[in-house]
Amino acid sequence: MESLKQTCLHSRHVALGAQMSPFGGFDMPIQYKGIVEEHNAVRNHCGVFDVSHMGEVEVKGADAERFVNHIFTNDVRGAENGKCLYGMMLHPTGGVVDDLLVYKRGDNDFFLVINAANIDKDVDWIMSHRDGFDVEINHLSDFYGELAIQGPEAEKIITEKLGIECAELSFYTFKETQYEGNDIIISRTGYTGEDGFEIYASHEVTCKIWDKLLETGLVEPCGLGCRDTLRFEVGLPLYGDELTDEITPIEAGLGIFVKAEKPEFIGKEAIIKQKEEGVSRKLVGIELLDRAIPRHGYEVLNDADEVIGAITTGYRGISVDKSIAMALIDSRYSAVDTPLKVRIRRKVFPAIVVKKKFYKKSYKK
Repeated sequence: MESLKQTCLHSRHVALGAQMSPFGGFDMPIQYKGIVEEHNAVRNHCGVFDVSHMGEVEVKGADAERFVNHIFTNDVRGAENGKCLYGMMLHPTGGVVDDLLVYKRGDNDFFLVINAANIDKDVDWIMSHRDGFDVEINHLSDFYGELAIQGPEAEKIITEKLGIECAELSFYTFKETQYEGNDIIISRTGYTGEDGFEIYASHEVTCKIWDKLLETGLVEPCGLGCRDTLRFEVGLPLYGDELTDEITPIEAGLGIFVKAEKPEFIGKEAIIKQKEEGVSRKLVGIELLDRAIPRHGYEVLNDADEVIGAITTGYRGISVDKSIAMALIDSRYSAVDTPLKVRIRRKVFPAIVVKKKFYKKSYKK
């Protein structure tokens, strides 16, 4: 069995008594004090996540913009320096290789942030499509640590306690600056539905910033458990659940991040066909009319008790106190207010289709 990788903060998680578990090939903290307490800290105050397991790839060179546009569904042409863009890399079939963030650092200079579980797959895939492009591709995942500082008090704490000016950053923008004389990247991005920032730095600097934040007593260390409950409540997808090699952005309701009008990109033909002809299955929100909790893989049924799909993510919502889920189901049953059923073990519970955003986002525009 392959040994688990560790982030630069691993010893700190252990010292804090975190519950550790494998995720994306890393030994990661799932919770410290508890998922509910950490979830509420982010919603109401400020939490910090170790997301150093994420991958980073630099793309530079004369054809960097053209290359990134070729492998990425969003359109980086004309984007201002300092802009972050969300999108996907696709197979020719339209299935998702990975969803990712692209940071435009300068003309023909891009910084790609990819999911931990897909790092090797993504890098191999990116490298396999470089022929014909004048680009330099650098895999930097082993250099960077990453912290996500999230919550309504994040800006104030970063400014006053870390001495990093960040108020001027609007949503989905970033800048390169310094912390105690060391280069960092800070972006107004996150995966919680709250205002917040992500900081990329060397391992040494990442540890210093983590320690400083916890010393303030104002920031709650948060594990991947509440990272999932937070992102789920605001309808953000998780690769492996709502997006996979077989699930397309159109099926997942993410067509806004696929710019089919731009020049050729991998998967374009399949996406255009789906946009024109429609899809046979769609990702929807579901609310159970019961306190039972739907989990990944549980069957979704129609009124005739026919299986029409499956749950991708489900929880008893912490911020909304409802049993809610996202599910990939037959498109014929995807309209809001459609009555459905969910099979949980040997019982079947009534449910209804609702919007996927169960909780209102609180981003700073």
